[in-house]
Amino acid sequence: MTDTHAIAGVPMKWVGPLRLSGNTATTETHVPLATYESPLWPSVGRGAKISMLVEQGIVATLVDERMTRSVLVEATDAQTAYLAARDVDARFDELREVVRTGSRYAELIGVRHEITANLLFIRFEFTTGDASGHNMATLASDALLKHLLQTVPGITYGSISGNYCTDKKATAINGILGRGKNVVTELLVPRDVVADVLHTSAARIVQLNIRKNMLGTLLAGGIRSANAHFANMLLGFYLATGQDAANIVEGSQGVTMAEDRDGDLYFSCTLPNLIVGTVGNGKGLEFVETNLTRLGCTVDRAPGENARRLAVIAAATVLCGELSLLAAQTNPGELMRAHVQLERGETTAKVGV
Repeated sequence: MTDTHAIAGVPMKWVGPLRLSGNTATTETHVPLATYESPLWPSVGRGAKISMLVEQGIVATLVDERMTRSVLVEATDAQTAYLAARDVDARFDELREVVRTGSRYAELIGVRHEITANLLFIRFEFTTGDASGHNMATLASDALLKHLLQTVPGITYGSISGNYCTDKKATAINGILGRGKNVVTELLVPRDVVADVLHTSAARIVQLNIRKNMLGTLLAGGIRSANAHFANMLLGFYLATGQDAANIVEGSQGVTMAEDRDGDLYFSCTLPNLIVGTVGNGKGLEFVETNLTRLGCTVDRAPGENARRLAVIAAATVLCGELSLLAAQTNPGELMRAHVQLERGETTAKVGV
């Protein structure tokens, strides 16, 4: 008999603590990672250790937040689609009231559109409180679409989702216009810590970042992305905190920057499409509730603040793993030694010790 309600068990560990500051949260916290890739735990742990050796730790700046849903309507011709688009723009305040009528937390903050032939793609942008906002944005967009079809002449229904959002696909538009939380993390690592903990130098990490993350990704045809493995940390964090794991597709599109500042290492990870929430689907599971509570993301705060806290912790976790991996890859053989030792159950590995 097949149990349709079984839960798949993924190994999970808490690593850290990491130190975090910035415009959203100042804290020291361990972080949960659910993964089958066991070397990820000590690797992120090494980055976290470095953050604890720096007074400010990882500085996380939340730049923007919005959840999007695009609808598709069909016009008789391009001219009619153009006039409809202008009509939509003129009705912005009216459309905001449509959204407010149907939701306590969704707020329409922007409308974008694009015309191709006689098709009009309309991209609605919302804030969604502490929810990641997929269902909330779709529900609001459904109400908006119904309203537009009733009030804007010359258009008919195309689809509730026109792929101009864009949800769970690697595209340029999300990085340009934003989807989810846009977080920039920064860490300034003293040269002695770079040498003693990372076993490398700022110059070598900068060179590898340029050659691997930037040039290598360019040659591979990457889309608004230049990083080593954002997806590893995001997936582990998403699974441990009840997120929609498929959002690592756009979430892992981000940029790693490194600068040699007189031997000190400036290291930064920008994640423009970080989609997380502290309420909604997946959050009712006992282990998820426990993890969110331990992260300080279930406290009675103003709507949206718990989700913002979770986002900056997730982004800081990404930086920890990204820094550790790049440092390991500056040394011949170090990465493979760590994987072989850890995945064979041995307890000592250079990365993460």
